[in-house]
Amino acid sequence: MRAYSIQNNMLEVMRGVINLKEKHTIIKLKEQGHSNRKVARMTGIHRKTVARYWDEHVAQIATISYTEDICDLQEAIVSEPAYDSGGRGPRKYNDQIDKLLDAILAGEAAKAAVLGGSHKQKLTNVQIHRMVRDAGHDIGLTVVSAHIREKRDLKKEAFIRQEYDLGERLEYDFGEVMLAIGSTTGKYYLAVLSSPAAGFRWAYLYTNQKKEVFMDSHVRFLEMAGGCYKEIVYDNMRNVVSRFIGRSEKALNPDLIKMSLYYGFQINVTNCFAGNEKGFVEGSVKIIRNEVFAVKYRFDTLEDAEAYLAEELVKMNAKSAFGEEQKHLSSYRPPLELAEISELKVDKYSFVRVDNNFYSVPDYLVGRNVLVKSYATEIVAYSAGNKVCSHKKKEGFRETSVEINHYLDTFMRKPGALKNSAALRSKTELKDVFDKYFTGRAREFIGILAENQDKELSEIVDILLAVKDPKCSAGPGTIEDNVMANTISQLAALSALFAGKGGGHHAN
Repeated sequence: MRAYSIQNNMLEVMRGVINLKEKHTIIKLKEQGHSNRKVARMTGIHRKTVARYWDEHVAQIATISYTEDICDLQEAIVSEPAYDSGGRGPRKYNDQIDKLLDAILAGEAAKAAVLGGSHKQKLTNVQIHRMVRDAGHDIGLTVVSAHIREKRDLKKEAFIRQEYDLGERLEYDFGEVMLAIGSTTGKYYLAVLSSPAAGFRWAYLYTNQKKEVFMDSHVRFLEMAGGCYKEIVYDNMRNVVSRFIGRSEKALNPDLIKMSLYYGFQINVTNCFAGNEKGFVEGSVKIIRNEVFAVKYRFDTLEDAEAYLAEELVKMNAKSAFGEEQKHLSSYRPPLELAEISELKVDKYSFVRVDNNFYSVPDYLVGRNVLVKSYATEIVAYSAGNKVCSHKKKEGFRETSVEINHYLDTFMRKPGALKNSAALRSKTELKDVFDKYFTGRAREFIGILAENQDKELSEIVDILLAVKDPKCSAGPGTIEDNVMANTISQLAALSALFAGKGGGHHAN
């Protein structure tokens, strides 16, 4: 027990402070009349420490009745004991280390003069600490970092709380989210628009961050809002800043400028790497990502994920002031057309190529030029000022979108090309019906498609099934068998007929 007590006393001296429970034990034992030595033996705390905390407690209690700062005194009486290290100087940090740090930081300044102030090859505090240790100095990272900070005079930035009027400010940002769509898991993007005044957050889900998506999200939001804000705030994303001119001047994206002119909002771009200047939307990206997609992240289709996002956003914004803010927005303007317009030549397969993907157009346009409008999610083709077709936009590389109706005239001239065509293969339901019931009857199949172009695919399938040859119902591959059976039967009947006639004539 004596050895244990000595060991604990040594530990107490080393640590220099006790915890609140030990302080409470000392005071209670002393109030029971035990001596400092006895309390020290009972607790394992050095007797001088026992005496110090008891004397401090007695002095505090004695001043309760006449002290003016009663709250401070009460806090002192019940507070956790703390070690006063104010009078202790640095033990390991010395002049040699100080001069070494000065030399290292001078080298960093010389490097910045050569590479530029924004270069990414600056020594970290960990690297500098390693250099100090390699020089033979046994000192911790925390101490070195504190002196580096002091020498660099790095001060923490003060943030000024901002308040905005309703309808004054809208903040814009992109955020990433991982989703499992069908059997594929991948990265998708949230275009997030937030109003700090109304406490309103909204988002749209996309497969990329291209310009069309950037513009589309604005139009969707402003259409939903029914008006526009006085300013929209952005960071230095490429859809906002085309290029930097010098250190501070920025060339804005022309399409954003056009949209600003149309809707009438001011463009406000934050300083580089200063996301805090639009902190509400920066926080909104995290909030929406976590509250909407942290629990549910598996969906059958992208459309299901988009619908789920919209439903959850309605719930999130139930208590926002967005309804009131809409009264303060500028007057409504019809949606701005956002298409990337180009004139493209239709190739021999009746395709146009947009962003390395291929889209079919009616076959009579082969070799001609058509006007193509590329939207965020749709491709629309025009000829002679008239809309001829549209496709859902593809996001991959060298993918095709084919509409079988675009090739009906060609199929009527070349019915043999139908069976293995990409156009037929693109519609699995049609191909199944064709293979099962219309092999050898391509012209009839094509005629039915031509007569019912205005109908939905499911309706066309029903029509095809209703007019199929009953003799073909036994299954695929029976058409040829039926034809052969009919032929043999007809030949047998003819043979019997001729045999009968021949026999009678011979008898005569």
